[in-house]
Amino acid sequence: MKRTIFLYLLVAMFPAFSQSEKQVDSKISRVTVFLNRAQVTRELKTRVETGRTNLILSGLTSQLNHQSVQVSGKGNIIILGINHNQNYLSEFNMPKKLIVLRDSLEIYKRQLAQEQHQKDILTKEEQMILSNQKIGGANQNVSVNELKAMADFYRSRLGEIGVAKMKTDDKIKEINERITKLNQQIREQNELYSRNTSEIVISVSAESATNVELEVNYVVGNAGWYPVYDLRATNTKAPVQLNYKANVFQSTGEEWNNVRLKLSTANPSLGGVKPELYSWYLDFYMPQAYKKAVATGAVHRAMPVAEDRVELSMEVADEARSSADFTQTIQNSLNTEFDISLPYTVFSASKPTLVDIQKHDMNAVYHYAVAPKLDVDAFLMAKAVGWEDFNLLPGEANVFFEGTFVGKTFIDPNNLKDTLAVSLGRDKRIVVKREKIKDFTTRRTIASSQREAYAWEISVRNTRNEPVKITVEDQLPLSRNSQIEVTVLDVGGAKHNKDTGKLEWVMSLQSNETRKVVFKYEVKYPKDRQISGL
Repeated sequence: MKRTIFLYLLVAMFPAFSQSEKQVDSKISRVTVFLNRAQVTRELKTRVETGRTNLILSGLTSQLNHQSVQVSGKGNIIILGINHNQNYLSEFNMPKKLIVLRDSLEIYKRQLAQEQHQKDILTKEEQMILSNQKIGGANQNVSVNELKAMADFYRSRLGEIGVAKMKTDDKIKEINERITKLNQQIREQNELYSRNTSEIVISVSAESATNVELEVNYVVGNAGWYPVYDLRATNTKAPVQLNYKANVFQSTGEEWNNVRLKLSTANPSLGGVKPELYSWYLDFYMPQAYKKAVATGAVHRAMPVAEDRVELSMEVADEARSSADFTQTIQNSLNTEFDISLPYTVFSASKPTLVDIQKHDMNAVYHYAVAPKLDVDAFLMAKAVGWEDFNLLPGEANVFFEGTFVGKTFIDPNNLKDTLAVSLGRDKRIVVKREKIKDFTTRRTIASSQREAYAWEISVRNTRNEPVKITVEDQLPLSRNSQIEVTVLDVGGAKHNKDTGKLEWVMSLQSNETRKVVFKYEVKYPKDRQISGL
């Protein structure tokens, strides 16, 4: 008894030796999202008593990097140390979305039980009626009216029971479908939230009771962002608008609810794109033994059409604004940061959240291009300049022209030169034909050599009501065998790249004007050989 009193007096006389634990609530206020991680900032306000106190922040993500924890704050306290613990016994506080899903599941389960019970009652009533079909006794005569009344009853009631059972079966089927969908959603949410948590313990010391404000920073995995762009051209006289966007994703288990986001470039069927010509090589044909092809599963897919994009056109007094209007670009020594002043909510989910970063107008020159060997349609091209000033990252871009989705392209700043070339789609009003001139195309044998001469005519007609500028591309074959000789007879005034064999004509066509060009070449090779690729 004396020892207990002594210890009590000792604690009272020397409060600095006393130590307590206190669970504190914190709120995520800011998140800096890197390309493959994120730094989370939490803020907390509490009051500590005299002496030493362990402030416990629980329910944090297990994806937390304990080496990245930093604590700073305000108040008459001393921060003695920081500790991080994994908690395998408790889980995150269940989010509202998951609570609603589970509550809905219970409601549907009760409805299912009620409908199944109602069906059981109808089935038993039907069995009871069918088991009592005998009318009167063995020596008892039944009048016609009684027989008719009983038959009417059977027919009427059994019919009602049959209809009621069909309706009940329909309700049971509908409820089971809803239950299946809810279970799928709940399983998806459980994968994100049903995992172990962690906690941060902050040891502080105070000479007297005081209010404190602390800021806790830590880095988490399973988070990041990647760029996506919209390239919009209103018409052939307006600049190209570049909308810089970010897909922000995280599956940490924590919800970033109404927080300030900062994005950092640091890193802890028939398409609308013009086909490109590649070098055309000739070589001798080498027959090979037939081998059965083995499917590899690789499929060359056509350019996908955006399924989740819907362009709506409405007349409004003022143009709507986006978060890009509230974003500040900060250029650091090694990377770029986009500070968004509008709060965002990023759920812990498998789907990313789209965030607008910036909007830029780029001066552009519009012209047409066609490669009739591959496709006789003319493609409207925009060559934009000034993209170097926008801190672009490699990413996919959606292309829009005159308010219509055209297709997708990929922006790779590492491989771009001075201009950003964008294909804006096909224009059927420019008619292009590529035909072989039969009178000149010949095949003859001279001594031990085979000579084949070819001539092609390309015609371009502008049916638009305005002049156009168009680049026509074709090619001549190249030889990589000394026994195959390619002789260029006529390039038809084209710009000829001898290294790649590419031919290029730049034409300016007035409305309803037609222009024709002809190019010719000859191939010589041994007559006992066969050429592939010709």
